[in-house]
Amino acid sequence: MKKTWSALAASAVVATSLVVLAPAAEAAPQACATAEIRTGYRGPGTVVNKSSTSTCNDLNLTASYENSAATSDLYAGFYRNSSGTWIRGSRGYIRAYDGGHSPWIVLLSDVNNGVPMSVGSYNTGNDIADVAH
Repeated sequence: MKKTWSALAASAVVATSLVVLAPAAEAAPQACATAEIRTGYRGPGTVVNKSSTSTCNDLNLTASYENSAATSDLYAGFYRNSSGTWIRGSRGYIRAYDGGHSPWIVLLSDVNNGVPMSVGSYNTGNDIADVAH
């Protein structure tokens, strides 16, 4: 019986040591710049530039409010390439209902610092879009 208790006590000490030495499971959340913009009708609206101080590599829709009696719209991310042409992101239009979005809706991925970006809505323009970038 003494050996069993000694073994259990030793196991508890080892387990406690491992827990104390284990690194945190998750890194801190990404620091993203935020903005409230107006959507364009099936094209870019208000423009934001990818923040150089942000570690967030996406254009994320964090909240949206449709500009009509409807309670949702379809939203797409747009970015301007080096030639000055606006390009719709590969995810296309994604339905979002009025209100906050958790998790965020990723409209563009891996955007470089300084790149102009925007959001377009499919059914009406001039919707409010809160974005993190």
